[in-house]
Amino acid sequence: MSDAEIAVRALRSLDLTDLTDTCSDQAIDALCKKALDPRGPVAAVCVWPQFVKRAQDNLKGSSVRIATVVNFPAGGEDVSRVADDTQEALSDGANEIDLVLPYGALRRGDPAVAREMVEAVREMVDQERLLKVILETGELKDPKLIETASRIAIDAGADFIKTSTGKTPVSASPEAAEIMLNAIKASGKPVGLKPSGGIRTLADARIYLDLADRIMGEGWATPRTFRIGASSVYDTLIAALEGRDGAAASGAY
Repeated sequence: MSDAEIAVRALRSLDLTDLTDTCSDQAIDALCKKALDPRGPVAAVCVWPQFVKRAQDNLKGSSVRIATVVNFPAGGEDVSRVADDTQEALSDGANEIDLVLPYGALRRGDPAVAREMVEAVREMVDQERLLKVILETGELKDPKLIETASRIAIDAGADFIKTSTGKTPVSASPEAAEIMLNAIKASGKPVGLKPSGGIRTLADARIYLDLADRIMGEGWATPRTFRIGASSVYDTLIAALEGRDGAAASGAY
Protein backbone atom coordinates (compact mmCIF):
# COMPACT_ATOMS: atom_id res chain seq x y z
CA MET A 1 0.00 0.00 0.00
CA SER A 2 1.07 3.55 -0.64
CA ASP A 3 1.79 5.96 2.19
CA ALA A 4 -1.49 7.75 1.47
CA GLU A 5 -3.46 4.49 1.59
CA ILE A 6 -1.89 3.56 4.92
CA ALA A 7 -2.61 7.05 6.24
CA VAL A 8 -6.30 6.84 5.28
CA ARG A 9 -6.73 3.44 6.92
CA ALA A 10 -4.89 4.52 10.06
CA LEU A 11 -6.70 7.84 10.36
CA ARG A 12 -10.14 6.28 10.10
CA SER A 13 -9.17 3.65 12.69
CA LEU A 14 -7.63 6.18 15.08
CA ASP A 15 -8.71 6.62 18.68
CA LEU A 16 -7.44 10.18 18.98
CA THR A 17 -6.31 10.37 22.58
CA ASP A 18 -5.66 12.90 25.31
CA LEU A 19 -4.97 11.21 28.63
CA THR A 20 -2.36 13.71 29.75
CA ASP A 21 -2.24 14.97 33.32
CA THR A 22 -2.64 18.53 32.05
CA CYS A 23 -5.71 17.91 29.89
CA SER A 24 -8.23 20.79 29.95
CA ASP A 25 -11.56 21.79 28.47
CA GLN A 26 -9.69 23.72 25.78
CA ALA A 27 -7.58 20.68 24.95
CA ILE A 28 -10.72 18.57 24.55
CA ASP A 29 -12.22 21.18 22.22
CA ALA A 30 -9.07 21.08 20.08
CA LEU A 31 -9.00 17.27 20.12
CA CYS A 32 -12.59 17.05 18.94
CA LYS A 33 -11.96 19.58 16.18
CA LYS A 34 -9.13 17.37 14.87
CA ALA A 35 -11.37 14.32 15.16
CA LEU A 36 -13.91 15.88 12.82
CA ASP A 37 -11.42 16.77 10.08
CA PRO A 38 -13.10 15.93 6.74
CA ARG A 39 -10.08 13.85 5.73
CA GLY A 40 -11.13 11.44 8.45
CA PRO A 41 -13.08 11.45 10.54
CA VAL A 42 -11.30 9.38 13.16
CA ALA A 43 -13.07 6.43 14.77
CA ALA A 44 -13.18 7.85 18.31
CA VAL A 45 -11.70 10.21 20.83
CA CYS A 46 -10.37 8.70 24.05
CA VAL A 47 -10.53 11.02 27.05
CA TRP A 48 -10.55 11.03 30.84
CA PRO A 49 -14.00 10.32 32.34
CA GLN A 50 -14.44 13.91 33.53
CA PHE A 51 -14.28 15.12 29.93
CA VAL A 52 -16.84 12.73 28.44
CA LYS A 53 -19.70 15.25 28.59
CA ARG A 54 -17.61 17.98 26.98
CA ALA A 55 -16.56 15.64 24.19
CA GLN A 56 -20.18 14.69 23.69
CA ASP A 57 -21.14 18.35 23.28
CA ASN A 58 -18.36 18.84 20.72
CA LEU A 59 -19.14 15.72 18.70
CA LYS A 60 -22.94 15.80 18.74
CA GLY A 61 -24.38 14.60 15.45
CA SER A 62 -21.09 13.13 14.20
CA SER A 63 -19.98 9.52 13.70
CA VAL A 64 -17.02 9.94 16.07
CA ARG A 65 -17.43 7.79 19.16
CA ILE A 66 -16.41 8.73 22.69
CA ALA A 67 -14.15 6.34 24.58
CA THR A 68 -13.05 6.72 28.17
CA VAL A 69 -10.88 4.77 30.58
CA VAL A 70 -11.61 2.92 33.83
CA ASN A 71 -9.26 1.25 36.30
CA PHE A 72 -6.66 3.40 34.58
CA PRO A 73 -3.73 3.26 34.54
CA ALA A 74 -2.84 1.14 37.57
CA GLY A 75 -5.01 -1.90 36.83
CA GLY A 76 -6.31 -2.24 40.38
CA GLU A 77 -8.44 -5.08 41.68
CA ASP A 78 -11.49 -3.34 43.22
CA VAL A 79 -14.23 -4.74 40.99
CA SER A 80 -17.04 -2.86 42.72
CA ARG A 81 -15.36 0.51 42.34
CA VAL A 82 -14.55 -0.07 38.69
CA ALA A 83 -18.13 -1.13 38.05
CA ASP A 84 -19.36 2.12 39.64
CA ASP A 85 -16.91 4.17 37.56
CA THR A 86 -18.08 2.39 34.41
CA GLN A 87 -21.72 3.10 35.15
CA GLU A 88 -20.98 6.79 35.68
CA ALA A 89 -19.02 7.03 32.42
CA LEU A 90 -21.82 5.36 30.48
CA SER A 91 -24.38 7.69 32.05
CA ASP A 92 -22.26 10.66 30.97
CA GLY A 93 -22.41 9.50 27.37
CA ALA A 94 -19.39 7.26 26.74
CA ASN A 95 -19.80 4.89 23.77
CA GLU A 96 -16.70 2.85 24.53
CA ILE A 97 -15.02 1.74 27.75
CA ASP A 98 -11.27 1.04 27.82
CA LEU A 99 -10.77 -1.10 30.93
CA VAL A 100 -7.34 -1.89 32.36
CA LEU A 101 -7.13 -5.60 33.20
CA PRO A 102 -5.81 -6.31 36.71
CA TYR A 103 -2.53 -7.44 35.20
CA GLY A 104 -0.77 -7.63 38.57
CA ALA A 105 -3.13 -10.44 39.56
CA LEU A 106 -2.15 -12.35 36.44
CA ARG A 107 1.54 -11.92 37.18
CA ARG A 108 1.09 -13.51 40.60
CA GLY A 109 -0.92 -16.39 39.17
CA ASP A 110 -4.45 -15.26 40.14
CA PRO A 111 -6.50 -14.91 36.95
CA ALA A 112 -9.89 -15.11 38.71
CA VAL A 113 -10.03 -11.42 39.67
CA ALA A 114 -9.12 -10.39 36.14
CA ARG A 115 -11.90 -12.49 34.69
CA GLU A 116 -14.37 -11.25 37.31
CA MET A 117 -13.64 -7.61 36.51
CA VAL A 118 -14.04 -7.99 32.77
CA GLU A 119 -17.30 -9.89 33.24
CA ALA A 120 -18.63 -7.25 35.67
CA VAL A 121 -17.91 -4.40 33.26
CA ARG A 122 -19.23 -6.41 30.30
CA GLU A 123 -22.59 -6.70 32.05
CA MET A 124 -22.92 -2.91 32.00
CA VAL A 125 -21.64 -2.25 28.49
CA ASP A 126 -24.54 -3.09 26.19
CA GLN A 127 -24.13 -4.31 22.65
CA GLU A 128 -24.47 -0.81 21.20
CA ARG A 129 -21.25 0.16 22.98
CA LEU A 130 -17.78 -1.35 23.02
CA LEU A 131 -15.62 -2.83 25.76
CA LYS A 132 -11.89 -2.66 25.11
CA VAL A 133 -9.67 -4.47 27.61
CA ILE A 134 -6.15 -3.12 28.12
CA LEU A 135 -3.71 -5.96 28.86
CA GLU A 136 -0.66 -3.77 29.61
CA THR A 137 1.57 -6.11 27.64
CA GLY A 138 4.75 -4.20 28.45
CA GLU A 139 4.29 -5.12 32.10
CA LEU A 140 3.16 -8.69 31.48
CA LYS A 141 6.29 -9.20 29.30
CA ASP A 142 6.08 -13.02 29.13
CA PRO A 143 4.49 -14.15 25.84
CA LYS A 144 2.56 -16.87 27.69
CA LEU A 145 1.11 -14.29 30.09
CA ILE A 146 0.12 -12.05 27.17
CA GLU A 147 -1.61 -15.01 25.54
CA THR A 148 -3.37 -15.88 28.81
CA ALA A 149 -4.50 -12.29 29.32
CA SER A 150 -5.80 -12.18 25.75
CA ARG A 151 -7.75 -15.38 26.22
CA ILE A 152 -9.26 -14.25 29.55
CA ALA A 153 -10.38 -10.93 28.09
CA ILE A 154 -11.85 -12.54 24.98
CA ASP A 155 -13.66 -15.27 26.91
CA ALA A 156 -15.07 -12.73 29.39
CA GLY A 157 -16.65 -10.69 26.60
CA ALA A 158 -14.18 -8.07 25.36
CA ASP A 159 -15.01 -6.46 22.02
CA PHE A 160 -11.37 -5.40 21.63
CA ILE A 161 -8.12 -6.28 23.31
CA LYS A 162 -5.70 -3.39 23.64
CA THR A 163 -1.98 -3.53 24.23
CA SER A 164 -1.23 -0.71 26.64
CA THR A 165 -2.17 2.34 28.67
CA GLY A 166 0.74 4.33 27.26
CA LYS A 167 1.74 5.09 30.85
CA THR A 168 4.44 2.43 31.29
CA PRO A 169 8.05 2.29 29.99
CA VAL A 170 7.10 -0.26 27.29
CA SER A 171 3.86 0.29 25.39
CA ALA A 172 2.69 -1.37 22.18
CA SER A 173 5.03 -3.77 20.44
CA PRO A 174 4.58 -5.80 17.25
CA GLU A 175 5.52 -8.94 19.20
CA ALA A 176 2.67 -8.46 21.66
CA ALA A 177 0.23 -7.50 18.90
CA GLU A 178 1.06 -10.69 17.02
CA ILE A 179 0.32 -12.83 20.07
CA MET A 180 -2.97 -10.99 20.58
CA LEU A 181 -4.02 -11.32 16.94
CA ASN A 182 -3.29 -15.05 17.02
CA ALA A 183 -5.43 -15.35 20.17
CA ILE A 184 -8.27 -13.51 18.44
CA LYS A 185 -7.98 -15.77 15.40
CA ALA A 186 -7.92 -18.92 17.53
CA SER A 187 -11.03 -17.80 19.44
CA GLY A 188 -13.15 -17.52 16.31
CA LYS A 189 -14.89 -14.53 17.91
CA PRO A 190 -15.45 -11.10 16.34
CA VAL A 191 -12.93 -9.36 18.60
CA GLY A 192 -10.78 -6.42 17.53
CA LEU A 193 -7.23 -5.29 18.27
CA LYS A 194 -6.09 -1.89 19.52
CA PRO A 195 -2.33 -1.27 19.60
CA SER A 196 -1.79 1.78 21.79
CA GLY A 197 1.12 3.80 23.09
CA GLY A 198 4.33 4.73 21.30
CA ILE A 199 2.81 4.81 17.82
CA ARG A 200 4.16 8.03 16.36
CA THR A 201 4.96 7.56 12.68
CA LEU A 202 3.41 6.26 9.50
CA ALA A 203 5.91 3.41 9.60
CA ASP A 204 4.62 2.43 13.06
CA ALA A 205 1.02 2.42 11.81
CA ARG A 206 2.03 0.35 8.77
CA ILE A 207 3.60 -2.32 10.98
CA TYR A 208 0.35 -2.97 12.83
CA LEU A 209 -1.86 -2.81 9.75
CA ASP A 210 0.46 -5.22 7.95
CA LEU A 211 0.32 -7.60 10.95
CA ALA A 212 -3.47 -7.52 10.93
CA ASP A 213 -3.60 -8.12 7.18
CA ARG A 214 -1.18 -11.04 7.41
CA ILE A 215 -2.79 -12.84 10.36
CA MET A 216 -6.48 -11.97 10.00
CA GLY A 217 -6.66 -11.43 6.25
CA GLU A 218 -6.84 -8.33 4.09
CA GLY A 219 -9.98 -6.36 4.70
CA TRP A 220 -10.33 -7.43 8.35
CA ALA A 221 -8.80 -4.27 9.81
CA THR A 222 -11.63 -1.75 9.76
CA PRO A 223 -12.65 0.65 12.56
CA ARG A 224 -15.02 -2.08 13.80
CA THR A 225 -12.13 -4.49 14.41
CA PHE A 226 -8.96 -2.40 14.45
CA ARG A 227 -8.05 0.79 16.28
CA ILE A 228 -4.82 2.67 16.86
CA GLY A 229 -4.61 4.46 20.18
CA ALA A 230 -2.42 7.52 19.74
CA SER A 231 -2.18 11.25 20.20
CA SER A 232 0.99 12.19 18.35
CA VAL A 233 0.51 10.25 15.10
CA TYR A 234 -2.41 12.38 13.87
CA ASP A 235 -0.33 15.18 12.34
CA THR A 236 1.92 12.63 10.65
CA LEU A 237 -1.07 10.94 9.02
CA ILE A 238 -2.43 14.26 7.78
CA ALA A 239 1.01 15.10 6.36
CA ALA A 240 1.04 11.79 4.48
CA LEU A 241 -2.40 12.50 3.01
CA GLU A 242 -1.14 15.88 1.83
CA GLY A 243 2.05 14.34 0.39
CA ARG A 244 4.32 16.34 2.66
CA ASP A 245 7.89 15.15 3.32
CA GLY A 246 8.73 13.37 6.55
CA ALA A 247 5.37 11.68 6.99
CA ALA A 248 6.84 8.21 6.59
CA ALA A 249 9.76 8.64 8.93
CA SER A 250 11.25 5.45 10.32
CA GLY A 251 9.29 3.89 13.14
CA ALA A 252 10.43 2.92 16.60
CA TYR A 253 10.47 -0.81 15.88
